[in-house]
Amino acid sequence: MRGVTKHGLTLLCILAPLAATAGDTLGKIRDSQSITLAYRQTAPFSYTNENKQIVGYSIDMCLKIAEAVKRELKLPNLKVAYLPVDSATRFSSIIEGKADLECGSTTNNADRRTRVGFTVPHFFSSVRMLVKNNKGIKNWSDLKDKTIVITKSTTTIDLVNDRSNVRALNIKVLESQDDGEAFAFIEQGKADAFPMDDVLLYSLRSTAKNPATFTVLGDPLSVEPYSLMLRKDDPAFKKLVDREMVRLINEGEFQKCIATGSLSRPAPKAPI
Repeated sequence: MRGVTKHGLTLLCILAPLAATAGDTLGKIRDSQSITLAYRQTAPFSYTNENKQIVGYSIDMCLKIAEAVKRELKLPNLKVAYLPVDSATRFSSIIEGKADLECGSTTNNADRRTRVGFTVPHFFSSVRMLVKNNKGIKNWSDLKDKTIVITKSTTTIDLVNDRSNVRALNIKVLESQDDGEAFAFIEQGKADAFPMDDVLLYSLRSTAKNPATFTVLGDPLSVEPYSLMLRKDDPAFKKLVDREMVRLINEGEFQKCIATGSLSRPAPKAPI
């Protein structure tokens, strides 16, 4: 290559894979012969079951998409790898190319679409709150001067802050690293309420020693559309993912994912 120095060639060798990762997920998958699925512990959408298997509604859908990628790229030996993430690292895992799809319960909103891409929504949830029955809390106005816990890097914090500011509730807000830790705050009495998507709250409630001790309540603050997350500005991969999602819906596979992916049965008693 005339006019390119040795150092220039080295730099090109370093940058070439990064460029492919940033805008060519299918090329990355073809080169590596593998697809990486990010997941976090948010039953029933993605979680590790008693047999140490990664399962859930969103995982089932991502595996269907992996099959579509295998057919498209003619890769009969395509490997599926899993990457554990939390509420914060799920975004960087996609942006930095560590994972190709995030398979969980991530809300698709305008702010996040400036950083990542999403496929069509696969579930809609409402933000409510989980409380202990002995707290005397029935609705959001009962949170005046109380302490709540919010999972880090979720959309719930803005909704609760708006509610608190409008009604002068003087709510104290604690942050947890994940939903499990937030639920532990409620169990231990460190917080009075845990606002979050109701489907996740019901799942956490089912893991308690005495689920009847807790209640999910409150007027819905919003509707949260869940979508599988992928890299932004990658039209070829998004087209394939969207096409497979539409097929799943039109051919009834979507409903099978719901049945087998744990939305039709309780969450595991002791998620890992």
